[in-house]
Amino acid sequence: MQSSRKLDKMLKQLVPLLPLILIFFLYFPAVFAQSPAPAPAPSGPPNVVKILKKAGHFSKMIRLLKRTKMDDRIFSLLNNSNPLTIFAPTDEAFAHLKSETLKSLTFQQRIQLVQFHVINNMLSFSDFETVTNPLSTQAGDNRKYMYPLNVTMTGNQVNISTGIVNATVTNTIYTDNLLALYEVDKVLLPLHFYVSPPPVPPPPAKPVVEVPPPESPPADDSSDATHKIHHGLTVISFIGYVVATIYLCL
Repeated sequence: MQSSRKLDKMLKQLVPLLPLILIFFLYFPAVFAQSPAPAPAPSGPPNVVKILKKAGHFSKMIRLLKRTKMDDRIFSLLNNSNPLTIFAPTDEAFAHLKSETLKSLTFQQRIQLVQFHVINNMLSFSDFETVTNPLSTQAGDNRKYMYPLNVTMTGNQVNISTGIVNATVTNTIYTDNLLALYEVDKVLLPLHFYVSPPPVPPPPAKPVVEVPPPESPPADDSSDATHKIHHGLTVISFIGYVVATIYLCL
């Protein structure tokens, strides 16, 4: 009974405030409206290093990506919507290399080694059947003796040839519409590191044109005739001299 009286008393006190409460709700509804959830931030391009870490057994490839700054280069390419395919050798593949192989490479060659594993196109597994060889890689020139990379498919097996190494795709690590990441069982060593292109042959020698010697000028007939006349006169004079001498002696 006593609690009922207290409730009635409170209601009577609130009655004069009801108009103010209604005005507050009418003019300030946003105060009690639930704030909308923030829009999710764009996911951004796939992070190759994180994908390889999650997959496991790629620590040496990750180390090489970071030391050459190629992880930043790949991220930038993907962030600008450049599709890529990456062949990632496993730690076991690196372990099969001779101990001096990586140590003998210059820093620039290590960059080119990683670039050679990055294809300038997104290739799904079925694309390997119809791809045009040699593939275009981030290493650049794919002509013979430079950075040729050829892919063939036999059944469900994808084979890769560099001219130095024959490797096989052993697993698909990650794929979307921008990036395809495949596991390979060997490190793809470029031909350019081990085979020098043959020397460029010298240009063919120009044929020697023999110039005939100049012809002697024809003899001057008038000079020859004068010489004969002079000789004849000399003979006649000599005969006349002899005749005159004989005559005087008689």
